[in-house]
Amino acid sequence: MSSLRTVVPAEDELRPIVVELKAEHPTTGISKIHGLVLAAHPTWQVSEKRVRKFLQNEGLIASQVQEIHPSSRLNEALDIQKWTTKAEVKYFNQSKGKGLVAKDKIAKGDVIWKEDPFILAPEWNIYDLQVSGRACAHCSTIFREITPLNVACSFSDLKTATPCSARFCTRLCLSHSSRTHPLLCAAQNPASIPLLAFARRAEWMALHALAQCTSRLLLARQKSDEAQLVADMGVVNGLAELGMEDRFQSLRDKGVEPDRDNWRKAFELYLQAFKTPAQPAQQKKLARILKTPLPQEMDKEFFEYDAFLRGLGRMSLNIESHGGLYTLHSHINHSCDPNVSVRHLDQRTALARITLIAKREIEPNEELLVTYVDPSGSLRTRRTQLEEWGFGLCQCERCVAEEKAAKESGVQEQDGMDDLAEQLKAGLGVM
Repeated sequence: MSSLRTVVPAEDELRPIVVELKAEHPTTGISKIHGLVLAAHPTWQVSEKRVRKFLQNEGLIASQVQEIHPSSRLNEALDIQKWTTKAEVKYFNQSKGKGLVAKDKIAKGDVIWKEDPFILAPEWNIYDLQVSGRACAHCSTIFREITPLNVACSFSDLKTATPCSARFCTRLCLSHSSRTHPLLCAAQNPASIPLLAFARRAEWMALHALAQCTSRLLLARQKSDEAQLVADMGVVNGLAELGMEDRFQSLRDKGVEPDRDNWRKAFELYLQAFKTPAQPAQQKKLARILKTPLPQEMDKEFFEYDAFLRGLGRMSLNIESHGGLYTLHSHINHSCDPNVSVRHLDQRTALARITLIAKREIEPNEELLVTYVDPSGSLRTRRTQLEEWGFGLCQCERCVAEEKAAKESGVQEQDGMDDLAEQLKAGLGVM
């Protein structure tokens, strides 16, 4: 057939084509350069590995991509006994960071701890129910029916162009919502509406989570409760961190380009929501909530662009798969063969609460591990998904054993990054 690639070009023939294409597209990664070569010469048979070699030999890309890992630090003020006496925090090393290990033997099926979220940015189908008043705006529990116990936001009946539609399970949920809701309430702070709408359209869970987290910290500052603010900042600063630019640095040569235009757009909406609303009326409403100014250092930590990108990366790394950010859960590391399962068991009374259960017997000092990916996926798929988030090549016991078995059988896994650009939704870094 004429569509078959049958010609293997000589080095002298291929080299100038590769160099010229890279010169024309200097920010384009190896995978895309490879695609451009094949598009320009449909009959050529050229591997991506060969294109990479030419680019490396010409000094157009680094011969080795520097390994970048999330940074991690201990929260010295964390009192783990608030949640469990069965585990303790351990700092392993600079590369791996912190984790959790069993203090004593844990039996299969044991509940290790239960935990409510520090902040919640739920799955979008649940978020849509929250926005329409059919799920609790605090804990996300779905209303099977509206009862007298359910209460609406106190600003829901305000005569305004943007009334708040939030509804809560009980007055207790309404009270707890004061940690985040006022700055994200359509009636109290309409400047937040474009930011939340942008996150919803892009299905950008990390951006939604960052909005929730920023709201919590800013409101803690307003309450003049220094102890609570210090505790909340300790939780956030203790989260594993990898900035968006660092995350994409290791992926650029694999054909993934960051969507900086949308990063900038998100940042502009973030500033409008929490610092400089676009309209005078919105500025007045925000000023009624944020009466106490931020110290200069805290202002930089919240509102400089680099800090915003670090915050997005921090949210991406630490959000539980259903959209919660949990203080203790954020300490637990990954394995493709985990010994701990995360469940949402209280679906009728506290949907956002997680329960961590031992999948098998766990020995004292053994690390507690969950999976960050679908464990039913192939070795290639699992490793690809982890590399998307900056964790590098997974070297858990299962992956190492499967890689060894594949090599012994002569079946080699592919690079696993060819479809990464599509999975990352045009470089947004969307979870």
